[in-house]
Amino acid sequence: MGLGGINIWSLIIILLIVALIFGTKRLRGIGGDLGGAIKGFKKAINDDSKKNDEAVDQAENATGDAKPEKTEK
Repeated sequence: MGLGGINIWSLIIILLIVALIFGTKRLRGIGGDLGGAIKGFKKAINDDSKKNDEAVDQAENATGDAKPEKTEK
């Protein structure tokens, strides 16, 4: 028994039928487009979090709410 009651042979047959219907060239293009979209999404999330962190740092510096660093004697 595989994923949710689907065994490996059923999955192989489904993949073969999909490959015959769409063709390997189109499936490869869809996979590339999907991968590019995921990379773009991750980059946008990372850029947004960096901008948010910078905005918080600037706000702390402008208001003087930043915690002073401890100095060792």
